Amino acid sequence: MSDQPDGTAANASAPLSYKDAGVDIDAGDALVERIKPMARRTLREGVLTGIGGFGALFEVPKRYREPVLVSGTDGVGTKLRMAFALGRHDTVGIDLVAMSVNDILVQGAEPLFFLDYFACGRLDVDTAARVVGGIAAGCEQAGCALIGGETAEMPDMYPDGEYDLAGFAVGAVEKSLIITGRSIVPGDLVIGLASSGIHSNGYSLVRKIIERAHGAIDAPALQADFGGRSFADAVMAPTRIYVKPVLSLVAAVPVKGIAHITGGGLVENVPRVLPDDCQAILHRDAWTMPPLFGWLQRNGQVADAEMHRVFNCGIGMVIVVAPNDAPKAIAHLEASGETATVIGRIAARAAGDAPTIVI
Repeated sequence: MSDQPDGTAANASAPLSYKDAGVDIDAGDALVERIKPMARRTLREGVLTGIGGFGALFEVPKRYREPVLVSGTDGVGTKLRMAFALGRHDTVGIDLVAMSVNDILVQGAEPLFFLDYFACGRLDVDTAARVVGGIAAGCEQAGCALIGGETAEMPDMYPDGEYDLAGFAVGAVEKSLIITGRSIVPGDLVIGLASSGIHSNGYSLVRKIIERAHGAIDAPALQADFGGRSFADAVMAPTRIYVKPVLSLVAAVPVKGIAHITGGGLVENVPRVLPDDCQAILHRDAWTMPPLFGWLQRNGQVADAEMHRVFNCGIGMVIVVAPNDAPKAIAHLEASGETATVIGRIAARAAGDAPTIVI
């Protein structure tokens, strides 16, 4: 008989398993089996091996003469805290794909394949499968293959019910067709493509505004109308993936520069594609800011300048073209399902001028 009433001494000599330490190998295997059919839906030319091996093999399509690989990596940020609070796990995977593929798109790259990293304290197979289902849906939208990833179950690293995500995209572009922005000159026009909402940037400020306004993310007061959607639907709308319409545009119209409006908003992302002697002048009344941004600005008393450097304010991608090419570019984008508008112009930049201003 143990000399410890609770049997501690006896238990101390019992065999331990990985599951006793908090890692469920069977759950991980079950998730892999759930993921496989999702990944199969994303298969495309170039995939040699996919989910399940130590490394996934991909052959650059032979239609490329001088392929240059373009890579990008990103996460979803504190939008995940909104997902946890609202129980919305189906679309953050789309956000994950979008943030990387939209980044490599600006250089004219076609996304080829994507890998994800899902980390949690305790693996909930159903939740993880919902997240990966979103990743697969994002890959389908972008035309890239989900060929690998990692699921890390790390006890004590994350609270139950929470997880973190990272994603990695690799694309290719013909060396002679890389979009650099070097040909941009004063007089060129700036076309804005409508965003689907906040996308995946600025959520620390979003949550702070909600706390000030209503105290809780799921407060009944937040069930107001936001352009025909509830607050939860509006704030969790997945990041728009612009890959297919923009690649189609690049093949049809001379595009001089592209900027993904991500962290840093309008004023910090547009300059990333401008020559040093150029300035972008954007006209705030040229596009309609979605209702959610107005709600955030009012309830947070956020200054215009802060809005423009934190949020996309309704413009998720910017494209610079010559004036003569603008009508054809807009018509092409609208035929592809995008809302496209001339939102500004390129001007000469003098010493001391800001690279981008919104007036």
